[in-house]
Amino acid sequence: MERLIATSYLTKEERKALLKKNDAKAFTGLLVHWIWIAFAFALVYWWPNVLTIIVSLFILGGKQLACSVLMHDAAHHAVFSNRRVNDFMGQWLGGFLVFQDMLGYRPYHWEHHVKVGTMDDPDLLLTRGYPTSRASMLRKFFRDLSGQTGVKSLVGLIAIHLGYLKYNLGGKVERVSQKDRTWREFFITFFRQLSGPILANLFLFLVLTAVASPYLFLLWVVAYFTTFQFSIRVRAMAEHSMVDDPADPMKNTRTTYANWLERMLFAPYNVNYHLEHHMLMAVPPYNLPKMHRLLLQRGFYEKGTLEKSYWNVIKLAVQQ
Repeated sequence: MERLIATSYLTKEERKALLKKNDAKAFTGLLVHWIWIAFAFALVYWWPNVLTIIVSLFILGGKQLACSVLMHDAAHHAVFSNRRVNDFMGQWLGGFLVFQDMLGYRPYHWEHHVKVGTMDDPDLLLTRGYPTSRASMLRKFFRDLSGQTGVKSLVGLIAIHLGYLKYNLGGKVERVSQKDRTWREFFITFFRQLSGPILANLFLFLVLTAVASPYLFLLWVVAYFTTFQFSIRVRAMAEHSMVDDPADPMKNTRTTYANWLERMLFAPYNVNYHLEHHMLMAVPPYNLPKMHRLLLQRGFYEKGTLEKSYWNVIKLAVQQ
């Protein structure tokens, strides 16, 4: 349905141009992503104090979200023209660093696109429950920034990787029967599913040890459990929460404008153009702003869901 809407607003030639990949832009986006990560570590290394640590944690949380979004975009084969390069970058510089597996994520996320806005959407629990009270929202943010959400998330991910739970990132817990499972099968699953995330994080630790200090890796760990979870929550709220009609593909997904700080925290790789992404899933992230401008010029957003900022989304999510 979303693709049919795209054909109503974009010509065949425009769609073809938007879907075309540009490796130079892809590498530039990746380079900027990792320059910010290096800056966050360098900030604390050269000027260690409470303020620089807090700033670094929020930058790293936003860039861990960028790792997740890179995995997401690569799962759609939407970043690099060469599929092997696309998948390698999506795994080793994306998913593995936040204990995700792009190959497992790919079919799961496809189901989200097919069933978005329905009761069968696997990500439904990420977006339900809004708007909520101010007290409830503050409790959610406190759980995120205090590490409670991160611990729960990581334990769940490890249980998924080890085959104890069915793959689900939306908070739905479905246990997998362990009847007749052998220890050999357990260790094979452990190696296959967790060796990548462990090696990717070990490599980052070794690089930090070689060029600066091993203690800097603690920033990455703390950010994962705190600011990363905060960034995930706000990003998820913006994409599919508080929409007018979950059954309408023009209204069940939101595009949100973002200033430089919001892009840092919640909208890496132009993920804020989320309605455009749902219309044409394989459009590379660096082409989404152009797609948005075309749709805006042709009146699409007279019906489509558009918000002026992530701050406005947070206000929408809090009952007045």
